[in-house]
Amino acid sequence: MSSLKDTLRSDLTYAIRGRDQVRAGTLRMVLTSVTNEEVAGTEARELSDDEVLKVITKEAKKRREASAAYTGAGRAELAAKEDAELAIVEAYLPAQLGDDELEKLVAEAVAETGATGMPQMGLVMKAVQPRVAGRADGGRVAAVVKRVLAGS
Repeated sequence: MSSLKDTLRSDLTYAIRGRDQVRAGTLRMVLTSVTNEEVAGTEARELSDDEVLKVITKEAKKRREASAAYTGAGRAELAAKEDAELAIVEAYLPAQLGDDELEKLVAEAVAETGATGMPQMGLVMKAVQPRVAGRADGGRVAAVVKRVLAGS
């Protein structure tokens, strides 16, 4: 069993005991998503820490998007709820890369792949994604890749 999943389960237990309803509810949803991912496909399997991290990243993205949608619709109280859940979910993600670090990783990937322009963006994305893994949003990575390729 993955240690990240164990951590989520033990934190859920502490949240329930501490009567922290927001944390408990959020961790339940994350664990449900992990379980759904485990039973998806042809046979049930145990997720590795990297796979659990991908599920947590998806959960964070869902909350970010929901918060933006609620804010745009003028529903500040629902946006605040999503933001609170996002803060809890983000605690389980690795530290996010800064702009300089991300740009450096993209530049290295461009040099390795020999990409010269936008037609090779997919090649660069494929090379940089494993290095970034959960430490930067895909849209942010794509924007940096576009900027670097446009400048090269």
